[in-house]
Amino acid sequence: MANTRLLLLKGFEDLLDRLRTFIARISYGRLAAMGRLAGLLIYYVDVRHRRIVRRNLAFAYPDWTKAQVKEISGRIFQNLGTTLMEICQMTCLSGDEIIKRVKVNGEEHIREALEYHKGVVLVSAHLGNWEVVPLFWPLYFKTPIAVVARELESRLVDHWVCRLRSRFGGEVIYKETAMPEMIRALRADKALAILIDQGTKSSLGVKIKFFDRYVTATSGAALLAMRCKSPVLPGFCVRNGDGTFTLHLDKPMFLKRTGDLRRDLVENTQTMTDAIEAMVRQYPEQWFWVHKRWRKYYPDLYPEDIARRKARREKKNKKRAREISAA
Repeated sequence: MANTRLLLLKGFEDLLDRLRTFIARISYGRLAAMGRLAGLLIYYVDVRHRRIVRRNLAFAYPDWTKAQVKEISGRIFQNLGTTLMEICQMTCLSGDEIIKRVKVNGEEHIREALEYHKGVVLVSAHLGNWEVVPLFWPLYFKTPIAVVARELESRLVDHWVCRLRSRFGGEVIYKETAMPEMIRALRADKALAILIDQGTKSSLGVKIKFFDRYVTATSGAALLAMRCKSPVLPGFCVRNGDGTFTLHLDKPMFLKRTGDLRRDLVENTQTMTDAIEAMVRQYPEQWFWVHKRWRKYYPDLYPEDIARRKARREKKNKKRAREISAA
């Protein structure tokens, strides 16, 4: 069994190596065109996610017309397709090529944050191409970075993504066992990158606002920064029209510590989320609107999701009833 798994892994990696070699030779103009085409195909075929994106946009921007929502929805899928193509190409670009692709806006802010020698909590979002950061950071800033990520269901894909993120010294910390490792990373004076723009369980997060609507957001970044007294640095890697990226770094945030832990977590998480919202408003077509971000407090926004969960519960209950009757 183990040998079969190793053979499958090797075959998968060989296939990806051939694919990335082919993609690496493609000019950026053609690569972006391929990505946009792939994104549009997904947009027209994937009705479910197209519906989610449109509803999210109309919910977040109530003053937009249907035509605006439709236009930006298409561009969002084109952005996702381009991002996937870029990720494939990045697996075989040299360090120098990656450095040439990225401009830094606010470099003085990371230098300031690093002077405290308390590590840096880099809060970010699924905006632009977020996978550029763990590659670019250690090459350009010459400081280690650890990325907090969710383990993917497919071990093959997860292995490939981890190998990409750690190409130039980046470290991957899985969320499932993250807290002790994250604290060690900060105490070792590393940058700790956390994407905080997606939802979480109510027991693991706090209730805040995003686009003036309630959401549940992870409070882990705030808790870590408060515990380790680390500065928080909002950072976002957005795509430029010429195929380059700009890494926008905001001023370091030093979080509130009043002694009221719950209140501090809410206020500090809200401050970080406000920084994300400001950047998403600048580049709405580059954010991951596919996520059902407002499901917790506005479930009617996704009625198909409610129906799907109801059907699953009924199926589960019927199965349980059959097992009880059989016993």
